[in-house]
Amino acid sequence: MEDTLKRLLSVEIEAEQLVEKKQAEREQIIQQALEQAHKAEQDFQATIPKLQASYLEKAAQRAEQSIVALKKRYEEKQEYWRQLSEENQQQALDAAVQLLMQVGKV
Repeated sequence: MEDTLKRLLSVEIEAEQLVEKKQAEREQIIQQALEQAHKAEQDFQATIPKLQASYLEKAAQRAEQSIVALKKRYEEKQEYWRQLSEENQQQALDAAVQLLMQVGKV
């Protein structure tokens, strides 16, 4: 019976040691996961300025393209109004001459 008790005690001690070993491994795995998550967060934080710079550069390019397009439309409208003014200038002069001639007759 004493051998059985010794064996049971030995098995219990081995079981406790195994549990402690597995708990230590579990803690080590948790620590590694936390370190990896922390490193991933630091890496992400480090890339934020690059991402912001990229977005700002793209926004500046789009703004420049919009400015160019607006200038082009403005110049086209300006040219349209200049041509219209030139086309109607002679008609306006003729109408003014007619009015002046009618005023002189009255």
